Amino acid sequence: MHDDRALVEARLKRVLDERIRPAVYPESVPLDVAVWNAPGEPVPVAEGLAAVPEPVAVGDMWGAPWGTSWFTVTGTVPDEWAGRTVEALLDLGFDENMPGFQCEGLVYRPDGTPVKGLNPRNQWVRIGAPVAGGEAVRLHIEAASNPVILDYHPFVPTRLGDKETAGSDPQYKLTRMDLAVFDETVWQLVLDLEVLGELMHELPADGARRHDILRAVGRALDHVDLQDVNGTAAAARAQLTDVLATPAQPSAHHISAVGHAHIDSAWLWPLRETVRKVARTTSNMTALLEDEPDFVFAMSQAQQFAWIKDHRPEVWAKVKKAVTDGRFVPSGGMWVESDTNMPGSEAMARQFVHGKRFFLDEFGIENDEAWLPDTFGFAAGLPQIIKAAGSKWLLTQKISWSQTNKFPHHTFQWEGIDGTRIFTHFPPVDTYNCSMKGSQIAHAARNFKDKGVARHSLAPTGWGDGGGGTTREMVAKAARLRDLEGSATVKWETPGEFFTKAQAEYPNPPVWVGELYLELHRATLTSQAKTKQGNRRSEHLLREAELWAATAAVRTGADYPYGQLDRIWKTVLLHQFHDILPGSSIAWVHREAEKTYAAVAGELNGVIDAAQRALAGDPASGGELVFNSAPHERHGVAAGAAAVAAPGGSAQLSARAAGGFLLDNGLLQVEIDARGLVVSVYDIGAEREAVAPGRAANLLQIHPDFPNMWDAWDVDEFYRNTVTDLTDADEVTAVGSAPAAVRVVRSFGDSRVTQVLTLPAGAKRLDIDTEVDWHETEKFLKASFPLDIHAERYASETQFGHFHRATHTNTSWEAAKFEACNHRFVHMEEPVWGVALVNDSTYGHDVTRTVRAADSGTTTTLRVSLLRAPRFPDPETDQGVHRFRHALVPGASIGDAVREGYRINLPERRVGGDTDVAPLVTVDNDAVVVSAVKLADDGSGDVVVRLYESTGGRARARVVPGFPAGAVAATDLLERPLTDVAQPELHDGSLEVALRPFEMVTLRLARTS
Repeated sequence: MHDDRALVEARLKRVLDERIRPAVYPESVPLDVAVWNAPGEPVPVAEGLAAVPEPVAVGDMWGAPWGTSWFTVTGTVPDEWAGRTVEALLDLGFDENMPGFQCEGLVYRPDGTPVKGLNPRNQWVRIGAPVAGGEAVRLHIEAASNPVILDYHPFVPTRLGDKETAGSDPQYKLTRMDLAVFDETVWQLVLDLEVLGELMHELPADGARRHDILRAVGRALDHVDLQDVNGTAAAARAQLTDVLATPAQPSAHHISAVGHAHIDSAWLWPLRETVRKVARTTSNMTALLEDEPDFVFAMSQAQQFAWIKDHRPEVWAKVKKAVTDGRFVPSGGMWVESDTNMPGSEAMARQFVHGKRFFLDEFGIENDEAWLPDTFGFAAGLPQIIKAAGSKWLLTQKISWSQTNKFPHHTFQWEGIDGTRIFTHFPPVDTYNCSMKGSQIAHAARNFKDKGVARHSLAPTGWGDGGGGTTREMVAKAARLRDLEGSATVKWETPGEFFTKAQAEYPNPPVWVGELYLELHRATLTSQAKTKQGNRRSEHLLREAELWAATAAVRTGADYPYGQLDRIWKTVLLHQFHDILPGSSIAWVHREAEKTYAAVAGELNGVIDAAQRALAGDPASGGELVFNSAPHERHGVAAGAAAVAAPGGSAQLSARAAGGFLLDNGLLQVEIDARGLVVSVYDIGAEREAVAPGRAANLLQIHPDFPNMWDAWDVDEFYRNTVTDLTDADEVTAVGSAPAAVRVVRSFGDSRVTQVLTLPAGAKRLDIDTEVDWHETEKFLKASFPLDIHAERYASETQFGHFHRATHTNTSWEAAKFEACNHRFVHMEEPVWGVALVNDSTYGHDVTRTVRAADSGTTTTLRVSLLRAPRFPDPETDQGVHRFRHALVPGASIGDAVREGYRINLPERRVGGDTDVAPLVTVDNDAVVVSAVKLADDGSGDVVVRLYESTGGRARARVVPGFPAGAVAATDLLERPLTDVAQPELHDGSLEVALRPFEMVTLRLARTS
């Protein structure tokens, strides 16, 4: 028999589209509709239900951008429909192609009980099965007219991304508001034919199975009377019974389907809208769980559960019951699905602390897995943090988006910088929005890299990004695929059930060492600079607030602000979500973030000021104390406060013969030429020049920046092909004499940059303060530092340590890392001499390596990324004034880089007073860094100290509490004593710790008085 699959597929498509699918609802009557448009922001449910609506008709336009309309639909079930299944079909004007990215609704009964959400693939509400006839129907729809922001080709700049600029024109046309008879037999026939048609398309052309399905589908279509689909659907289904009942091969791939609705906590919608998206989706999912006994749904992000609890108690009650029943699974154990590249050490740890604690407190559930399907790459410090939180597994899908190199595994052990390994899975279905299409299931089985040694993979199933979740059609397809010849088998399972099986069948998987770098979305390290600065500043203010509040509580008995710090931490963690901190959200999100960070700074500075004043003694004494919250000693003060004499030494500034200035403080000699460029930074003691011969450092460079796609997210490598060096200066002038400083002003395009280059007395660093009044479009601004260093690798700080990357491009893996992330420093060195560049708020950078023709020496150029100007999704990205602080540190060891990185982010504070403040905890080895000092979260008054080895070597240190301590325990991040390690002991009021490279330890010290 010849293969006439194409003919059958064409016939199947037309009959499904034009005859069978329309017959799912063979009869309908219109509902009466009225609407009340809420003024301003969304109103409480009770207010929306009580409002008096005005009549509106199908076909009318509705919904200003970001508005809320409360529709009331009423009608009566016809008597002649008695004994049949009836549903309301409520189409708000959906575009079928974009679930979660347009108008949505949540349906309520008149008593305020939520029924389910409405979105493009989920427009029905069950009225009765069966109905008696004559029932009165009254439903209320809280409809959100969220505008369509995303249209993939092209990315069109739009003002719709902020309510302040979106206008008021109605966005949507009310399309259908009906009561309809639901013919379940026809609906089941649709699913039968879809599953078999999709499977047939994936099977080998010469295989018997494909021909069996082809014949069966043909027979089924022959049995459909196109003028009486409802009357012949059962006969058509009977023709498919055998091919649907044929079991899968024993060797078939096994897929654990996990009901899922990845909901971005903000993206193309503001935070307030995500609260409602979560309510709609969870209402859908709790309803589906009631209807489908095999279905399991998992939802991550404790923040989203907290939103339901705080804002939608009627939905929360349903969620809590479903969680108790074990079928609605809180997953992931993090506050949000955060970015993992940019959050600092403590912030990354607190994502797990606050996430896991919420699930424990609310549900008694301990998460074993980290769940980050959409995060833009994974920092090499993360495995240790996952383990320290008491978890052991990681799931992500995003690495499948990498453009250059295909990741070689789907199931593997991921090893972090300290040697910790985490069992990790990338779903080979290559989407976190699986809809159970045959092409997806077949792709997962074919694509699975570990076949032959493993047979299990996971498929997150449901509409996501903007929410929606799993549909009844997906569940029906999964039921047919549970054991079907020619397909992978599908079973609904929890993440924990999947990981347990996967780990059991694959006890010795391959190991991947180091970061999981996403070869895409590299520009998220730079976009929306103010959001990134707000995050960095908040992280360090929280460190200060905890340290000084704990010190004040122990020293003076002052109240420790547990609740306030908990709330602020959760605010900062929320803004580390992987579309907020990376700068890829709409203007509304970043405008609000700037205000939020300012409020956070105000509160935390208040906490710090109050604690320091309580500690400092008499403010009228005339004395002044310097508080140092950095983990390293400065002016003889470490994590305490004392009166400090003015630093010794001086820095001299003189004119340079060829124009410009010479700065000299006895440690460094810095030459700034007439263009305001740094042409020499000479380390006097080491007799080494830092700047490469014939090159200039702190050279600002600007590139065109128009990626092929994903404007705010991406920078494509071809951006480097065109570069403009900003060498013209409006002004190069001396600024005072103590310390020695030079002011440089440049104008370019519509922008202006002012830099002050300072050589402090007694310090081996050049400080660079930069102010940019930025008004460019689709441009990328970098600062270049060509260094006379021969190094095949360099270090950039990550959580609880640093990670090395190559300076060369030997392989495509190294070449793909043309933009990478650092925290407070980048460092490179030869065996006895190195250079660090530290910063107070930038993350993106690139490093390239060239060999000079003149002397065969190596120039290693480090460039820091300052600003971008993408136009989507925020057309005004980064416009305005920005300030950055950097410092170039010649002769720096890795330990110097760590110290200087903390210094620039934790400036000293000066407070009037007369009482020195001894540190709450001291550590006698600078390689062992204290990342947090705080009181225990449980209110016991115990002091918690977290520390880590920072240089990449083994270290021993003596930890000395500055208070009477009765006992000490090594704990996990949730401050629970560890049971699998030898516990430390106090001897003579101190304890000794021995740390592996980059090992992080949390100590809990009980106070005796």
